[in-house]
Amino acid sequence: MSLSPDARPPLALRRARAAVGALFLTNGALYANLVPRLPEIKSALDLDNASYGLAIAAFPTGAIVSGLAAGWMVRRFGSGRVAVIGTVLTGLGTLAAGLSPTFALLVAALFLGGASDSITDVGQNTHGLRVQRRYGRSIINGFHAVWSIGAVLGGSMAAGAIALGLPLDVHLGISLAIFATVAVVSLRFLLPGRDDETADDAAAGDDAAPASRAAGLRAPRLSARTLAIATALVLIGIGGALVEDAGSSWATLYLSAGLGAPAALAATAYVSLVGAQTVGRLLGDRLVDRFGQRTVACAGGVIIALGMGLALAWPSVPGTIAGFAAAGFGSATLIPAAMHEADELPGLRPGTGLTIVSWLLRLGFLFSPPLVGLVADSAGLRTGLLVVPIAGLLVMFLSPVLQGRRIARA
Repeated sequence: MSLSPDARPPLALRRARAAVGALFLTNGALYANLVPRLPEIKSALDLDNASYGLAIAAFPTGAIVSGLAAGWMVRRFGSGRVAVIGTVLTGLGTLAAGLSPTFALLVAALFLGGASDSITDVGQNTHGLRVQRRYGRSIINGFHAVWSIGAVLGGSMAAGAIALGLPLDVHLGISLAIFATVAVVSLRFLLPGRDDETADDAAAGDDAAPASRAAGLRAPRLSARTLAIATALVLIGIGGALVEDAGSSWATLYLSAGLGAPAALAATAYVSLVGAQTVGRLLGDRLVDRFGQRTVACAGGVIIALGMGLALAWPSVPGTIAGFAAAGFGSATLIPAAMHEADELPGLRPGTGLTIVSWLLRLGFLFSPPLVGLVADSAGLRTGLLVVPIAGLLVMFLSPVLQGRRIARA
């Protein structure tokens, strides 16, 4: 059953929270180890910006193809097992991408990594929300903060590998070995049992779960209002995805090729984005409790639009790094907010809203790389990166669909 806000969680629940955090950490770190080395792969394969963007788009394409299967896999095998297996496969995909000798093999490797990442994402968020229901208060932003810490760790590992001249295969092989081991060890500390427990189950105790599951088997009634809110949540999540993709796919390339920064310094743009995002997510639960999802998201949109807009208007290496940091801070709570509120949409079976929104927000990761690449080839990468302040404006416009304040469960 769920705890009162002041109650100390039992040891097994604290361990489950730490294990979910470990899964988020590995998920953030694996792809981030590859990101700063993508320009190196682009150069080795002699790709233009459009081809590079299409190759990067293979990652979210794989995620979209596999995304709807994630819900079935979680129900069939359990969210913990799905998240761990997906983590290992994601690591194998990133290693294969680094070793790819041709454009086609690079696309195939990134497709595998994206497909596995999507399944991991649903698995770890499903388990994280299950732990949150047992806690009886919001902890989801904390999990996503750990994901950002993992991304900072992965990006920093990559920057260090570049500075040391470490070959791609050695660097990515070390990354896979470390983070796959962490994920496998975390499995034994996750919550046992089924994953279809609702918030009411957690509040009422385990005896209420069978009735809730029986209710969940009835056909859902999806109102037009619920559909409109779900659509807005998807777009808010896409806004966050556009910001993250701009940092992962283009920040290093923009600083190195566009502004002439050395490779090691150029890699810090992505690190600054996820670093600031980490700070925002560590503060996120308290900010949401105090001001509500709506106000926090709207303020985040303002920070994204102004920070990156000014950086693009007056380009410099320090200003651009600061602009990506502002975008990371502003986007910190967007995807967690969209996932959390989607999981509580009325008229849907438990987990359905989360799966659908998680799947659809991947469209931002799918369409952003080729769109930015096409614009970059015709008008320059600086113009292509206008997608970031536009995403901030989108979030500002849609933020009223979010909760005005967080409603805590006793």
